[in-house]
Amino acid sequence: MNIKEAKEEIQRAITSYLEKDEFGDYVISRVRQRPVLLIGDPGIGKTAIMEQISEELGIGLVSYSMTHHTRQSAIGLPKIETRMYKGEEYAVSEYTMSEIIASVYESIEESGLEEGILFLDEINCVSETLAPAMLQFLQYKTFGKHEVPEGWIIATAGNPPEHNKSVREFDIVTLDRVKKIVVEPDYDVWKEYAYNRRIHAAVTTYLDIKKNDFYRIETTIDGIEFVTARGWEDLSTMIKLYEKQGYTVDERLISQYVQHGRVAKDFAIYYDLYNKYKSDYQIQTILEGTYSEEIKERAENAKFDERLTLIGLILDSITDRVKEDIETEDYITELHKLLLELKQVCDVAAESIDSILGKYIVSRTSKYQEEKRTTVLSKEREKILRRVIIEIEAYKQHLHQEGVTDLHEGFAYIKETFGGSVADMKQHMADTQSALENIFLFIEDVFGSEQEMLVVVTELTVNYYSAKFISRYGCEKYFEHNKELLVYERQQELLSEIMLLNEEEEIDLSI
Repeated sequence: MNIKEAKEEIQRAITSYLEKDEFGDYVISRVRQRPVLLIGDPGIGKTAIMEQISEELGIGLVSYSMTHHTRQSAIGLPKIETRMYKGEEYAVSEYTMSEIIASVYESIEESGLEEGILFLDEINCVSETLAPAMLQFLQYKTFGKHEVPEGWIIATAGNPPEHNKSVREFDIVTLDRVKKIVVEPDYDVWKEYAYNRRIHAAVTTYLDIKKNDFYRIETTIDGIEFVTARGWEDLSTMIKLYEKQGYTVDERLISQYVQHGRVAKDFAIYYDLYNKYKSDYQIQTILEGTYSEEIKERAENAKFDERLTLIGLILDSITDRVKEDIETEDYITELHKLLLELKQVCDVAAESIDSILGKYIVSRTSKYQEEKRTTVLSKEREKILRRVIIEIEAYKQHLHQEGVTDLHEGFAYIKETFGGSVADMKQHMADTQSALENIFLFIEDVFGSEQEMLVVVTELTVNYYSAKFISRYGCEKYFEHNKELLVYERQQELLSEIMLLNEEEEIDLSI
């Protein structure tokens, strides 16, 4: 199965393991909860999906790579205790708590999350001395005499033997105690993840054209050459930083992440071509609906590979806009809730506006830190909470500099400033909606309703940010062509939800 299907299977298993009966006991006892064993090629995303699952389920996560552990560090160190047997005192050997299990208890103490995932990577690469203890651990959830806390599910992962010389084949006794899931690389599934992670468009458009280069592990006369999903993601991050700093992205950099000679060379050539297309096609004029006849003619006469790159450039630009709009609205909505609270305080308080804002900054900072400590806080949520605190600090600083202390005068400024932010947000959203419509008008004008239109509609549907934007604000051309092309019939339920969301009333952001 692919990594997306594997994630669904694991999430369902963990949800089932955490199900409780009417007495508060787990329906499936801990001994009967089979640990998940995820087998897949290196860099395929096994660790990433564990992080996603813990975040989505709101449970803890403790990760360990078993290649770094000896029997002593995993099981614990021996110590001498005394015991009385039939009136006689004896020295007895016991073990200290395993570092791994101790980390679970520390996670519970720090986060307050009583349930979670204990993820052990490279489990089929354990040392020879540790291997016998793993069977006991997988069956009884113990290292030595110390148990994994109840409510913590064991998930493990390993690489196939052909990719790691240290791999130990599991016997039937062990395999009969785990929930084994084999994962295969799948670019189309990874691309959905790539959209969410904002992987550089040069990477995704290149892989759209050369899908076979997404994942390769080959043995050559020069040794092993490979490229993995992890390599592409890490390269994407570095390309963005290099571009920001004005550094040259060349084959030397690319080959550090894409460790396959031919693929690294091909992508280096493509990256230069990608930047040339980005300059030649003037993507902003397409979003504004002001593209020239010259651009239209070039697109009409372009080969399919160039057309795919052009579409990728267009979609990347619109994704930046819709992502910004979604994040801004979520931030504005969170700030609005706070300002409504502030208004009620200002109506009855006898303090200065500076004093009240100071208290709000302290309380919101404390709340943010507490939420970050006790929950699995997503990066998006963390960014929103921090932006709200920064904005309140900006209000306070401005009023202090202007010498404003009166509550009503101070709140009037805050209300006016917030109103301006809402107006800017709505204008930007309107411009984004117009840009979306202009994309469809350009595709219609240049390519008609052929395969290029199918690509655009499909990509907007699977792209997390564009799908979310359309669900909130709509796009007539999108729905028109989606219906015509019958894109993703399996997603009709999603599209029905999008239409329903469009009928909901707009959030009232007045204060």
